[in-house]
Amino acid sequence: MPSAMEGSEGGEEGEILRYEETEDDNVSPTDLSELLKEGTKESHDRAENTQFVKAFLKGRIKKELFKLATVALYFTYSALEEEMDRNKDNPVFAPLYFPLELHRREALVKDLKYFYGEDWKEKIQCSEATQHYVDRIHHVGQHEPELLVAHAYTRYMGDLSGGQVLKKVAQRALKLPSTEEGIQFYVFDNVSNAQQFKQLYRARMNALDLDKNIKERIVEEANRAFRFNMQVFDELDKIGRSLTEEAQDGGFPVHDGKGDLRKCPYYADKLGKAGPGCPYHAAVALAKQPLVQLILVACVAVAAGAAVWYIM
Repeated sequence: MPSAMEGSEGGEEGEILRYEETEDDNVSPTDLSELLKEGTKESHDRAENTQFVKAFLKGRIKKELFKLATVALYFTYSALEEEMDRNKDNPVFAPLYFPLELHRREALVKDLKYFYGEDWKEKIQCSEATQHYVDRIHHVGQHEPELLVAHAYTRYMGDLSGGQVLKKVAQRALKLPSTEEGIQFYVFDNVSNAQQFKQLYRARMNALDLDKNIKERIVEEANRAFRFNMQVFDELDKIGRSLTEEAQDGGFPVHDGKGDLRKCPYYADKLGKAGPGCPYHAAVALAKQPLVQLILVACVAVAAGAAVWYIM
């Protein structure tokens, strides 16, 4: 989710994302793009200073957590692009409709197939924080379509800016393939020049026929979008703190069998969906079966006999 922030292109791990410094002499302080840039600066700063984003930028992102972030993005963009499709002919949004260049849902499907397999739909669930975000997007698209501009701006401009920094960080930190599997979300095949496209997008925003009141409401909605993103970041951060052991190269993390089974870091689905049983508890349950106990006793007897023979 961190790509919700618009920042400078390039950069290294641990570097804080910044607003773009490119200035356009033709932009007025009352233009929507400038109002959004100035009006969301505080929210932007708070978002990029959340623990989740700071850890991500430093390359401290666990694969399981990155997968859950991808799930959150899938539900968010599915809602956003559904409402964009609904309003593609509405004059308050139509000029910002760039499905070929911007839509991310299909790219996210590829990422989810990479991480979860062909049956990915059965393995994911929308988290509580993400659901609140999704519900707001649907409300806006159906009842206040002019505010959809705020959500599109917050997401896509961030994806084309700071998101490109995160792409490189994730690829290195998680040792993802150089062929970009798992990070298709950040790949915009139909945007040849991100900087030029963002300038076009902002020009289209500024050309929308909106009065002062609507512009102020769009800025307010953009700040609301940042808050939704921060809530998702906080949710992911809490999940991350419970991931004491990371599954490496297809292996399983260690679980000592203590405490609540639901808190087993690998098998307890962090989105609230029950997963398969913890390996420790499964082994304990299996050992309690009479037939298994009989086999174990026999094995112990054979081992004891072999030990006696070796000592003699």
